[in-house]
Amino acid sequence: MSERPEAPEIEFRSDVTVELVRSSAADSDVLFAARVSTQGEQTLESAADGSEATGRDRGLINYLMRDRHGSPFEHNSMTFYVQAPIFVFREFMRHRMASYNEESGRYRELRPVFYVPSPERNLVQVGKPGAYQFLPGSAEQVELVARETREASVAAFESYQRMLDAGVAREVARIVLPLNIMSSMYVTVNARSLMNFLSLRTMREGTHFPSFPQREIEMCAEKMENVWRELMPLTYAAFNANGRVAP
Repeated sequence: MSERPEAPEIEFRSDVTVELVRSSAADSDVLFAARVSTQGEQTLESAADGSEATGRDRGLINYLMRDRHGSPFEHNSMTFYVQAPIFVFREFMRHRMASYNEESGRYRELRPVFYVPSPERNLVQVGKPGAYQFLPGSAEQVELVARETREASVAAFESYQRMLDAGVAREVARIVLPLNIMSSMYVTVNARSLMNFLSLRTMREGTHFPSFPQREIEMCAEKMENVWRELMPLTYAAFNANGRVAP
């Protein structure tokens, strides 16, 4: 049996990564899709040349959002690269409105990068299902979470390494790894689906349907929202003006 390389150093992080890989997404995509219903082939030229949306188009986009004519918001695409702990990805994939490809623990040796909540992360849950509040933890609780998470991560990764060193297949050795190990994936989504995701995975004042997301997936959602806001500013403004309800 060939000797395995030395195990990499264990890393801990308290953030997530969201990067826009590529996009074909603009407010004008919504407009030509909507106007085909009344203008037919006359919309072909604007669709082909990607004419920019103007302030005059704000009313149509707002009407579509307000009255929930949703399909025009589907004629666009954004692909994000996301790094986050595995427990976040399991929540992501409950949203069956995007395409996902995640790194595989069967085909590659997983890197020892683990998520540890930052000291600012609220730790105490109060309330009832559907209306939880999360409050700051005490200094003792913050220290306990950090210590236990780090120690459990180190112990689990050492077990993983021992099995790999003994020749055990990666798909078996990985079963001891905790949910806070970092993974990576590509997510491809259109604006309508992204609005649905944001409505459920961000907490905002004044929304028609308040949501209470886990903070770690909200961190991803916030970064995705910041990218989308720049790509489709009129659509983004209409989404917020109409209570952050996906059309």
